[in-house]
Amino acid sequence: MVQGALKLILEPVFEADFQPGSFGYRPKRTAHDAIKRVAEAIVQRKVRVLDFDLRAYFDNVRHDRLLAKVAQRVDDADIMHLLKIMLKAAGKKGVPQGGVISPLLSNLYLNEVDKMLERAREVTRNGKYTHVEYARFADDLVVLIDAYKRHDWLIGAVTKRLREEFAKLQVEINDEKSRTVNLERGESFSFLGFDFRYLRSLRGAMRPHYTPKLKKRTALLRELKEVFRRHRSQPIGRVISLLNPKLRGWVNYFAVGHSSECFSYIKDWVEKKVRRQLAQAQKRKGFCWKRWNRAWLYDTLGLFNGYRVRHDGPKAAPAG
Repeated sequence: MVQGALKLILEPVFEADFQPGSFGYRPKRTAHDAIKRVAEAIVQRKVRVLDFDLRAYFDNVRHDRLLAKVAQRVDDADIMHLLKIMLKAAGKKGVPQGGVISPLLSNLYLNEVDKMLERAREVTRNGKYTHVEYARFADDLVVLIDAYKRHDWLIGAVTKRLREEFAKLQVEINDEKSRTVNLERGESFSFLGFDFRYLRSLRGAMRPHYTPKLKKRTALLRELKEVFRRHRSQPIGRVISLLNPKLRGWVNYFAVGHSSECFSYIKDWVEKKVRRQLAQAQKRKGFCWKRWNRAWLYDTLGLFNGYRVRHDGPKAAPAG
């Protein structure tokens, strides 16, 4: 409650300083906004991607540096003292695990990194077109650079400056998981649970193609399988009441981009598991396709059926 009250005081102060490419846990900004920004950059042929992985970022925030950043905008001894107590309770480093105020403090800590990337966008701007784009959601950061060979130098320059900014903050980059990707060579990268590629559409236009990561789908099915296992002897209505919120939340998040094939796989998998559980309860074999039609499963039993992708993403680039 105290953290929530402090956040209400501090958030408007720092929101004014936060940059357009920062999306994590900010008012009226979502992960989908960050994903759309990345997709739009790929449409503009920013296909060389710096994919950074920060090692245990939330656990390694330096308290002295964070408090110094807060003090630049907050001249109130009581608030500073309260914030210091909260941070100290979390340990010698890091922000409180699961704390209401932690996302705000984490964004503040990386704000200088965002400012550096904003300067890179503006310095390389050509009218409305920028040669550098970025999106950050908490500790998930990607930087996209256009495909023109004359801008090869930007890859090294941006990487060097980012490493310098992270070093100042003593934020460690996980070099084993960080890499530079060229989408035009058929490579891919991950951001906020999606795998991004650059593919030619049926009409011949190049477009960003982003789908749920396989490990995200696997984790969902593992969670659903556990529901079926734990409630094997329960009425099917009870099982469905537990499945539906999990399916609805997962599908709502991944209902952008090109998730239709993944959704079809999940829908088929869930339906077969429900049929199998119904059949076993009546000591029948198989899936009983004729005995229980789909309308009965979805309309009468109320099994989740909202597997629809929202097609509001950026348009594909013209062929050529």
